[in-house]
Amino acid sequence: MKMVIHSRLCTQLPVYHGIFMKHKKKSFSMFRGVYVQFRNFHSFKQKIQINGEALYPRWFSVAPMMGWTDNHYRTLARLMSKHAWLYTEMVVAETIVHQKDDLDRFLAFSVEQHPVVLQIGGSNLKNLAKAAELANFYSFDEINLNCGCPSDKVAGHGCFGASLMFNPKLVGDAMSTIAANSDIPVSVKCRIGVDYRDSYNELCDFISEVSSRSPTKHFIIHARKALLNGLSPAANRKVPPLKYEYYFALLRDFPELQFTLNGGITSIEQVKRLMQH
Repeated sequence: MKMVIHSRLCTQLPVYHGIFMKHKKKSFSMFRGVYVQFRNFHSFKQKIQINGEALYPRWFSVAPMMGWTDNHYRTLARLMSKHAWLYTEMVVAETIVHQKDDLDRFLAFSVEQHPVVLQIGGSNLKNLAKAAELANFYSFDEINLNCGCPSDKVAGHGCFGASLMFNPKLVGDAMSTIAANSDIPVSVKCRIGVDYRDSYNELCDFISEVSSRSPTKHFIIHARKALLNGLSPAANRKVPPLKYEYYFALLRDFPELQFTLNGGITSIEQVKRLMQH
């Protein structure tokens, strides 16, 4: 039954034009094993080693939420689950740099919260480098760059958030800069597209450019596009249609990378159905 579901899914996924050059026009049947490998990886329930520390694999994460996932919220979340990966609220790189004498206010957390991901926002390479360097002291398990927030307070200024998806080269350079000044893995959280630039090929071009220009191997994909004008941040989390098929196609077309699905997942039953794919 699972193979039937899998076969039908494969026939419905979008195709990336660059895949023909990447794999020298080999049959797409070669990707059949990718899903099996993905399921095997995520069904691995023992802890994994990241930078010498034993952590649970990324089965489940609590997404970064401004005004919510602060230190107190994460403490409560950890009491409810020892497995979940927790994210900070987004912290702007300039805030970290300018508040370097009061960083505990923004970055401190208890050791019981591990694994914890620091999400930062920004595009100024100098400030991102300094922010990553300062964050090293706090022993986060990963640094994530926000490329998905559609708020007019963020994206409208062209400095960070979803608007960064218009400039994948800059994102790649930003990730390379963060990684060069950090001792931990780096990741990107993004949408499947922004405004009219929402085709699967454009998403693949973004992933390919960022991963080729930096050591980024992990992308968190919010499976909706972002509309920078006309929708509030809350509406942007509900109105643009979900396209989970983009996520599953990324698993097929970029087997060397890791992708985490985000958006519209509200129940354990839904998680189980998605994992069957």
